[in-house]
Amino acid sequence: MALSETIKDHPYAHLIDTLKDGSIKFFNPRKLGDPRYDKLPLSVRILLEEAIRNCDGFYTKEEDVQNILDWQQQQGKVEVPFSPARVLLQDFTGIPAMVDLAAMRDAVAKHGVDPNLVNPKCHTDLIVDHSLQIDYSKCAIQNAPNPGGGDSSNPNQHPSRSTPARPPSRGGSHCGGQRGSCSKTPCSDPPTSSGRPVSVQQIENTPLLCPFHLQPVSEVEMALKNQEMELQRNKERLHFFKWCSKAFKNVNVVPPDVGAVHQVNLEYLSRVVHVSDGLIYPDSVVGTDSHTTMINGLGVLGWGVGGIESEAVMLGQPVSLTLPQVVGCKLVGSINPLASSIDIVLGITKLLRQAGISGKFVEFFGPGVSQLSAPDRTTIANMCPEYNATISFFPVDPITLKHFRKTNFTEEKLELLEAYMKAVNLFRSYEESLEDPQFSEVITINLSSMVPHVSGPKRAQDRVAVSSMKEDFQSCLNEKVGFKGFHISKEKQDIRVPFLHCGQEYQLAHGSVVIAAVISCTNNCNPSVMLTAGLMAKKAVEAGLVVKPYIQTSLAPGSGMVTHYLNASGVLPYFNQLGFEVVGYGCATCVGNTAPLPEAVVDAIKKGDLVACGVLSGNRHFEGRLCDCVRANYLASPPLVVAYAIAGTVGIDFEKEPLGLTSEGKEVYLRDIWPSREEVQHTEEDTVISSIFKDLRRRMEKGNTFWNKIECPDSVVFPWDHKSTYIRSPPFFSKLSKDIPAPQSIENAHALLFLGDKVTTDHISPAGSIARVSAAAKYLQSKRLTPREFNSYGARRGNDAVMTRGTFASIKLHNRFIGKPAPKTLHIPSTQTLDVFEAADRYQRDGTPLIILAGKDYGSGNSRDWVAKGPYLLGVRAVIAESFEKLHKNQLVGMGIMPLQFLSGQNADTLELSGKERFSVTLPESLSPRLQLTVKTSKGASFCVTALFDSEMDVMVFQHGGLLSSQV
Repeated sequence: MALSETIKDHPYAHLIDTLKDGSIKFFNPRKLGDPRYDKLPLSVRILLEEAIRNCDGFYTKEEDVQNILDWQQQQGKVEVPFSPARVLLQDFTGIPAMVDLAAMRDAVAKHGVDPNLVNPKCHTDLIVDHSLQIDYSKCAIQNAPNPGGGDSSNPNQHPSRSTPARPPSRGGSHCGGQRGSCSKTPCSDPPTSSGRPVSVQQIENTPLLCPFHLQPVSEVEMALKNQEMELQRNKERLHFFKWCSKAFKNVNVVPPDVGAVHQVNLEYLSRVVHVSDGLIYPDSVVGTDSHTTMINGLGVLGWGVGGIESEAVMLGQPVSLTLPQVVGCKLVGSINPLASSIDIVLGITKLLRQAGISGKFVEFFGPGVSQLSAPDRTTIANMCPEYNATISFFPVDPITLKHFRKTNFTEEKLELLEAYMKAVNLFRSYEESLEDPQFSEVITINLSSMVPHVSGPKRAQDRVAVSSMKEDFQSCLNEKVGFKGFHISKEKQDIRVPFLHCGQEYQLAHGSVVIAAVISCTNNCNPSVMLTAGLMAKKAVEAGLVVKPYIQTSLAPGSGMVTHYLNASGVLPYFNQLGFEVVGYGCATCVGNTAPLPEAVVDAIKKGDLVACGVLSGNRHFEGRLCDCVRANYLASPPLVVAYAIAGTVGIDFEKEPLGLTSEGKEVYLRDIWPSREEVQHTEEDTVISSIFKDLRRRMEKGNTFWNKIECPDSVVFPWDHKSTYIRSPPFFSKLSKDIPAPQSIENAHALLFLGDKVTTDHISPAGSIARVSAAAKYLQSKRLTPREFNSYGARRGNDAVMTRGTFASIKLHNRFIGKPAPKTLHIPSTQTLDVFEAADRYQRDGTPLIILAGKDYGSGNSRDWVAKGPYLLGVRAVIAESFEKLHKNQLVGMGIMPLQFLSGQNADTLELSGKERFSVTLPESLSPRLQLTVKTSKGASFCVTALFDSEMDVMVFQHGGLLSSQV
């Protein structure tokens, strides 16, 4: 909110205070003179300041301010609005939001309204380069002769990987596509989004070749080739983003080749405080990504929301949230010198998950916090979605200021930041217990209890001490199929399957590592962890250790900053020598975008029914997410990823068993190559300096050649290309009306799906590659695209025709109508089993409304933009479930879909529903929060449900047909 001549009419104008000789003004809640303010958790103080500043009597009322001030009595009881300072969009979730805004301009223009009026009211940052598909990896260049004369008799050494102290560049030779030399099938030049072979010149005039049949290529060229493939594959999206950057006011588009959204938000976009038109106030953000919570480690309040909510905020509507309970997490004790930040992260994650803090704020305090650097804190804050907290907040303190001194903050800005934060009592000294606020409850965590762990094999919360990893994996083989078990019979547990790779024979067994990915964008954005891995790689190379060449290794930094400091510290060449080449910047392995495993490896896994393993330093995994044939996936710190890659198996006791042998046959243990904490800290101090951030700013402002050369029209409305399979005007505004429609009852609806418990957003919203036999594939084939041109659902998020067909297309979807996991359902009138989209399309053509039946925790998991849009376009009018994840419940309301909850103790089974009945729900003329409705079935039975409208705003949004329509 900008100060103006009408500020005197603001209900809290008397709280205005000044800084810097009166040139900077701010709303000072301390001038309320209320002793409750200084007892509030600092995260709640930020909510209060925002409510005071934005109190307009409509969206935010004085009653809301008083409710927040009375937090001790009102927590968990009342809804309050929150208007963040900015919105953060990543490419996959950002493109639907911007497409909707473009379509909104079309809609208002048809009604005679100036389309120039459609702009985000809230500052919006859109990061283009969030997700990266790996086309080029070491697999393509591992066929090189050994430049260092390595000993081929060493089973831990491959001829293509030499072991000098300072490793040379690696090259590759043409493989000819022959089995045994290369596992890939010969093919022609890769396509572009237009369907034609690529004919552009790459950076340094390197011709673009098939990623599996390359001439010699350096690691730098490999990253450039991956980037160029991304630019060519997604040029239609980039063209649209470029138009958005010019057409819309208040939109900042971060160009490609800068970094992933989480990292760019931390390094460049975070402000801690905003200064606008002479008014200073705290930075805050909502983002369309679950990792938005990382920013709380820097004292910036922020969390992830769905695409619908983000669009509403962009257009000036606040987020509605229940005034949160705030759990104080008191950190005590000293950090174990061998524990990395990911050990601290996963340790805290486990303890907070056990504490049952779903939907609450977590705020850290206590003397242990002062031991954590700012990157440590953002690492911890990132994981709060794993224990279902809304945020994990670290208030600003001297260490936060020390961090920003390394960045692009000037001393003048830091002085202003510190003065403001102290003036409104948002600055902390963790050593001063008298400053501790009051919390809803307090959990004490002793940092000295944290020891190195990994997490898996299927869930992030299943942590395994590294010292117990070998026996734990063995128990997983023995246990029945479940979250920890694979149920491999005793006689098959020792099986070894030989195979040929690049002319050499290897063996795979249960526990063999086939994917090892070092990722630095989320829980490993901390430089100390990456430097530990790099220094360990250096020691490993110098000791003569290598990684077997069939293991799919990659290094995917969250931003160029990581490459910068790895290179500056001298460890990047050693990463490369072990096969961890930089493949590009963005999410890759975490979202299943790894390059295909060698065919011989896949065949060996299938032949032996092996439980092969992936090890990655990300924070998302479950069975089959990395690759369909990789059943066990472990989260680990970057140095442990490198260690397990060298060992080639997770079935190893690092204390008792060596990682491998030197060329002289000497055993090398993990302890021999693990760098000391002092060594890591010294290296970090010498490399993570302000020049890194200056380099990032330079790249941000300069952009890249491809982006700078993109031309787009200066039109007010977007010139849609009706032939495009990437960008399409969505039908959300086709029924736009100036009148508020009356609530429409549901008559004789069929159940599109009959689902059980724990249906996640990954099951609902399209993600990953487009299967060749899917409804989306049929659509793209009708547009004369070949399977290799399909790209991914993420890349095509701007095309509602693709995304609707991809809704509920997960192969892991367990629909009770089908009885097995499959993206299928029963079309009840014809009794045919069809793709979900095909069944929904038939129902819509017949004018039949649809509902979904589900169990507990419907819609849990990551925020997904199409998780409600897709069902809406399939014709779903309501979801009846035992319980909903709150964010998804809000998304359903935001698209005009009713979230209906069975009464306590009831579900589809207790009510003896088959799902094949027809369902009717009569709505009254006037709706209200938590309204109880009656559902009648065609079999004469009826049951009551609760409509989960939590506030009058929910009711208003639903009656308008959703958030998008309510904003036009």
